[in-house]
Amino acid sequence: QVQLVETGGGLVQTGGSLRLSCAASGGTGSQLAMGWFRQAPGKERSFVAVISSTGGPYYGNTEKARFTISRDNANNTAYLEIRSLKPEDTAVYYCAADRLFSGIVSRQPKFWGQGTQVTVSS
Repeated sequence: QVQLVETGGGLVQTGGSLRLSCAASGGTGSQLAMGWFRQAPGKERSFVAVISSTGGPYYGNTEKARFTISRDNANNTAYLEIRSLKPEDTAVYYCAADRLFSGIVSRQPKFWGQGTQVTVSS
């Protein structure tokens, strides 16, 4: 069973940046696709980005220029960097993992983290 733990959330001012981390344990994290979703208050969880086990990224309908997904397979950790933060980026950000890249792109990953809150003040 894979466990995912997100860190790096917090309160940030508009225009600031954050880097979220997702550490995977309990399995072969380097062989998993890993991704990020977010859920704003009162809204459904939405797909942000996914990165394959070999490092290929794919982004959802977010502002791609402000988001960068990356990973460090040696440490079984995925990252999501968000720049030029806006109040509308306020959400709980969830890490996800799946053996299949498509499992995350299809919004049905096998493993979820508990989420980390990002709050952007105006």
